Amino acid sequence: MSPKSVTPTATQLDQAKRAIAAYIHSIDSNPDRREGAYPYYLFHEPGRPILGTVLLFHGFSAKPHQMWRLADYLFRNGFNVYQPSIAGHPFIHPARNWPQIDLLPAIAGPLKEKASQDPVLQAFIANLANNPEGAQLNPVQQAALVSRLVKIEPRMLDIMKSIETDDDPDFDEYYISSHLDYLNHAKARLAEVSSIPGAVYTVGLSVGGAVALALAAADPDRVQKAVVFAPLLQVYGEQRRQYVNLTGPLDIKEMGWDPNLLFPVGCFTAADRFGSGVVMSPASLDSLKKVPIFMVLTENEDAADIKTNQAFYEETGAEQDGNRYYLYRAMDLVPHPMVDPTEVSQSMSNRFWQSLYQETFRFLTTGDVDVPNMGNLEQDPKLPQVPPV
Repeated sequence: MSPKSVTPTATQLDQAKRAIAAYIHSIDSNPDRREGAYPYYLFHEPGRPILGTVLLFHGFSAKPHQMWRLADYLFRNGFNVYQPSIAGHPFIHPARNWPQIDLLPAIAGPLKEKASQDPVLQAFIANLANNPEGAQLNPVQQAALVSRLVKIEPRMLDIMKSIETDDDPDFDEYYISSHLDYLNHAKARLAEVSSIPGAVYTVGLSVGGAVALALAAADPDRVQKAVVFAPLLQVYGEQRRQYVNLTGPLDIKEMGWDPNLLFPVGCFTAADRFGSGVVMSPASLDSLKKVPIFMVLTENEDAADIKTNQAFYEETGAEQDGNRYYLYRAMDLVPHPMVDPTEVSQSMSNRFWQSLYQETFRFLTTGDVDVPNMGNLEQDPKLPQVPPV
């Protein structure tokens, strides 16, 4: 069903602009502000009909710029667009600004002490600290590190169990977490555009996809549809997830899409728990059955667990409840960050990005998707054309 157009007044738009300006001012006044990570909006002039307002959420460690081409396409074709940074990401120093999970000091202190006294771990951690590009551990290294931690502290098995089970009552006995900041921050951004009439749609990539789903679940009456590209509901691969959930207290850092920024593994742990514990909670799953979802995945995944996403899609109603789904095959060479055609991951970039944008527009405006068009290098002439790079 096509959305009903609405015509925002100058007063309604000005109210939203003032609210967003206040948010931007709070970033400006913070000494940790991160260059190039500012939120922005694209609003049509007062008195011009729009198809609704789209909130776009970028991926973990990235910036709003990651989604600018899609934002521009949707704006040029009738939507108002607001693209904030996800929680904490307007700021540098991820250890103190981004959502994070860490062991409580009473547990982390003794563990770090044991690790510092273990000559094997001591050498390993020192080697990581001397790596200017951050820790990029391969699966063998990850498994070895987990095994070593369990050897020096057998209690880690119980601690690890409490974080691997999303509703384990022992979690709060071991961990301190700010993973709920992802949802609370998104709710505040939604409130900033509450004065603009009409439907709201959420669109997101990776962790931003999880945020888009969580916001839709929190307010299914306002959010009419959600489009999610490789949403990070659980970290890809059981071994990688175990490593992410266990090594945060050692202050190991990794590098994401910003080459100038290292983040603690505990930040990625928070992203995993947000997806698995918030988005995939029974309450969210039930709420999302009211919201049509367009989910796009790729077999060349290295961040978001594919099977988890597929199971989530089925649990939220699949096609019979208005959902739509597409999986890029391995031979399509589409990586996890599939939205920006200039973004390269695993030596791959999305050559089908223009069709992806078109089908995002089609889903938002009609609730349907032309699956064959998703695999086309040529655009559908019946839909608004996407400008080239």
